[in-house]
Amino acid sequence: MLEIKDLHVRYGQAQALKGISLTVGEGEIVALIGNNGAGKTTLLNTVSGLIRCASGDIEFEGEKLIRTSSEAIVRLGIIQVPEGRLIFPDLTVRENIRLGAFTRKGDLAADFDRVFTLFPILKERAKQPGGTLSGGEQQMLALARALMARPKLLLLDEPSLGLAPVIVERIYQTITEIHEEGTTVLLVEQNAFVALTTADRAYVIEAGRIVLSGPASELIENQDVRKAYLGG
Repeated sequence: MLEIKDLHVRYGQAQALKGISLTVGEGEIVALIGNNGAGKTTLLNTVSGLIRCASGDIEFEGEKLIRTSSEAIVRLGIIQVPEGRLIFPDLTVRENIRLGAFTRKGDLAADFDRVFTLFPILKERAKQPGGTLSGGEQQMLALARALMARPKLLLLDEPSLGLAPVIVERIYQTITEIHEEGTTVLLVEQNAFVALTTADRAYVIEAGRIVLSGPASELIENQDVRKAYLGG
């Protein structure tokens, strides 16, 4: 579904991505783990068209994305949930969710039903300003907004960041449900344990390069991964 080949990204003279290659197959959950500053968010932003690469190639369902606008990429079915959620605090919960469907026409009733079934608390809070929600509720809101676009490929950037363990568990239960309904997921996480116990396959990125890859069940047992990301 998604194929990235020899991707290089620079910020001025600094090279953020140094020849990244990875694939995401239809129906998979693929995790990208690494420390802060390793290049994870840069990779997602490049796939989404928010950052232009210096060289390399990105293809989605056979279509090249390198010179494609971010809006066109959304219309192709690639939707990103950004780090920090980036909801609109002064809009209501329902208004925030509705914005996720900006590329779509027609009745959205079934889509609202779906996200309110996944996140009942958002239905209760529908008329509240988004900024009044807790951190976990805002993460649910960001996911709900993304789902309104009916993504083929969902890009998740640090969905567990800053959340209590019980909320992280709830968020990841929902990610699994979304996946089981047919959405492919590329997941970026610093929380290596939760990522590797959720994903089918995983890549480890360090200083802009992929240094390890394989089935998530194997990487979680890898001694280098355990030492660097799992506390031993």
